[in-house]
Amino acid sequence: MGALDPDWVGGQRARLLEQLAELEALRAAGADAAAAVELDQSKVGRLTRMDAMQQQAMSLATQRRRAAQIAAIRRALARIAANDYGLCLDCDEAIAPARLEFDPAAERCIACAEQADVG
Repeated sequence: MGALDPDWVGGQRARLLEQLAELEALRAAGADAAAAVELDQSKVGRLTRMDAMQQQAMSLATQRRRAAQIAAIRRALARIAANDYGLCLDCDEAIAPARLEFDPAAERCIACAEQADVG
């Protein structure tokens, strides 16, 4: 496959920036939900406190996933800036444009991604 069309890469960059802005906004909005649960049992019943702790754990997991997505998007933007976008990190072969359309932050071609999942 030849070099990627600069206009197409520009569109991917715009998509990545939009996704980044959305994730950053969600991360800011979700920060309160991940805050420590109040331990004062006189204010909150045991079951309510357990629910709050479960919601806190789910919120923390969501925040970790968002942080990973944000990092992947930033790495993709850095690859665009370095003119390395669309090249697999493992084999240095081109990543299929259809894969990049599905996930603009994809770092590996299908073959290398499958090997990484197995290994």
